[in-house]
Amino acid sequence: MATDIEYVAHAVDAAAVMRLLPARPRLLALGEPTHGVDTLLDLRNELFQQLVEQEGYRTIALESDCMMGLAVDDYVTSGTGTLDEVMEHGFSHGWGTSAANRELVRWMRAHNDGRPASEQVRFVGFDGPLEMVGAASPRQALTALHGYLASRVDADLLPCTAETLDGLLGTDDRWTHPAAMMDPSRSVGQSADAGRLRLLADDLVALLDAQTPHLITTTSPDDWDRARLYGRTALGLLRYHYWMADTSPARMTRLVGVRDQMMAHNLLAVAARGPAFVHAHNSHLQREKSTMRMGGMPLEWWSAGALVSAQLGEAYAFVATALGTIRHQGVDTPPPDTLEGLLYELPEDRCVIDAPRLASALGDKRPAPRVSPWFGYAPFDPAHLADSDGMVFVKDVPQI
Repeated sequence: MATDIEYVAHAVDAAAVMRLLPARPRLLALGEPTHGVDTLLDLRNELFQQLVEQEGYRTIALESDCMMGLAVDDYVTSGTGTLDEVMEHGFSHGWGTSAANRELVRWMRAHNDGRPASEQVRFVGFDGPLEMVGAASPRQALTALHGYLASRVDADLLPCTAETLDGLLGTDDRWTHPAAMMDPSRSVGQSADAGRLRLLADDLVALLDAQTPHLITTTSPDDWDRARLYGRTALGLLRYHYWMADTSPARMTRLVGVRDQMMAHNLLAVAARGPAFVHAHNSHLQREKSTMRMGGMPLEWWSAGALVSAQLGEAYAFVATALGTIRHQGVDTPPPDTLEGLLYELPEDRCVIDAPRLASALGDKRPAPRVSPWFGYAPFDPAHLADSDGMVFVKDVPQI
């Protein structure tokens, strides 16, 4: 069968990916089926460098904390801080320890050195300030937004003082208590203070919008973009904390949905600035609904990719990644009746697949879904093949 589908497989490079698309998308999203594998991140780095040099892409957006990512962007554009500092403080989820992520940041800084701002590459974290064990306090985003407005508009237009915000926020550990993720009663998200903060955050964002003509002429584009990021993040975090305190059966579905909404809002803001390369888990970037089980409960929600694709149409492109083996995690040679098993017979160690064309060639002979023995790896759902613009297949992940 492999020889019958070799015509849909191409060498992995940016040009091969772009040939799959009708036009250059504003957001070109590359998914991954597992996290923490530098083999995949090295490939991502190669593609980004080629997209910068050959296709005019100027931004990379990663599944990392959007507020922390500002430090990485400052470093790669102006050299603020040191590489060690931004790897420690500029990434969430432990991504800063990755050698491939370190090389990405190093390359971006070297590329930008001596170039004008219009030719520089930019770094964006597009995830919310969220971890698996909880969510950040809204303090940083709220106070940054208030500070931006307080220095640029009349004081009587502000809905509150900085002292009022500080009093309502209280100590950050109120918001970050690790027990709150599993015990809604430990969350402050539906307290009177949190409710008041949601109203104030909404008023601050409304003021930011209302003062747009004045603000865009008295501030730099970067400061303006960051103020809007602060507003999106403050509202998203307060909404997330609200649902952390919920006791209904829909609690976890709402939480994962709010996270992807925050991602989608950040990606749409990135798209407005120009073409960007996006990298995250397949489940955050696919066009179909995402599913998972958490605590034995099935969850289903619309991914960030689905939300963005609904607005951008062909200006959003999604290329999934599928894997053959991750032997150090017990993911061995895929069964031949699965999509990964079919692709594993190809002679190349890695290749770009024309996914819609492969789906058409397979017709009604849809491959069986692969079952992963390791919770950290999500096999590609063959039912999604026709709705993906392309696929990168990596045959084997080397033993770590």
